[in-house]
Amino acid sequence: MFSKLIFSTAIFFSTLSFAQNAKTANTVLMGGKPVHTYAKLPSVNKPAPKFTLTDVTMKDQTLDSYKGKYMILNIFPSVDTGVCSASVRHFNEDAANLPNTVVLCISKDLPFAQKRFCGAEGIKNVVMLSDFRSDFGKTYGVELTDSVMKGLLSRAVVVIDPSGKIVYEEQVDDISHEPNYEAAIKAVKH
Repeated sequence: MFSKLIFSTAIFFSTLSFAQNAKTANTVLMGGKPVHTYAKLPSVNKPAPKFTLTDVTMKDQTLDSYKGKYMILNIFPSVDTGVCSASVRHFNEDAANLPNTVVLCISKDLPFAQKRFCGAEGIKNVVMLSDFRSDFGKTYGVELTDSVMKGLLSRAVVVIDPSGKIVYEEQVDDISHEPNYEAAIKAVKH
């Protein structure tokens, strides 16, 4: 009897956990096939969640490190893929013309790989940040929870204004697609 009670309790909490996760999880596509992120992106007009990420010199950078500037968070799985590297190059060009704006390119890549990429590509106008030892992916809802890419970040863009409020967000519907650069830039120029 006691073992049945324990088994029933375990099933209840397992079902409850699944139901709670199903409410917050988000579905995106990867090459046309559904995959899931930890949660939805933080909402527009809300304060940006705090984060700590690692730069290419292995130093911690936080949301407050860029306080008083517009921040474009270019979030992606890995700089070693074509679409991801294209987004970094595109934002690198855009960032040079945006006053009081910093573009933060965020992935789970190690800082060494990010530094190597920037050196090889001549990337100088964006800040590369790694989520390899933080909870950014869960805090911002972009960590993939299944598929062969489980643990990496989905493709998304979040724009934060100088006061720390989110003014734009895009969870790219298919990870194999590039983000809407123009909409992100427009959110900064608004």
